[in-house]
Amino acid sequence: MNKILIKKLSEEEIKNQGIESWPIWEKEVSRFPWTYCGKEECLIIEGDFMVETEDGNYFIKPGDFVTFPDGLSCVWDIKNPVRKYYNFP
Repeated sequence: MNKILIKKLSEEEIKNQGIESWPIWEKEVSRFPWTYCGKEECLIIEGDFMVETEDGNYFIKPGDFVTFPDGLSCVWDIKNPVRKYYNFP
């Protein structure tokens, strides 16, 4: 499966998964291609962006918990500077 999964987590789920102890990644407004080598999970803290894939475009915003599948090739189009917690399980 090569689809991006986006969901909302409760405060309890965020706490139970220890997400706020994950590293933080930051990126300015930009557009760039990316291919995932391994599955990534992340929780968007700030900013919004579009991820363009063969399956369609995904608009991602603060509060979204996103799972990017291993092997996904996409283009990130960051509209507002992004901060996210991230993890490679």
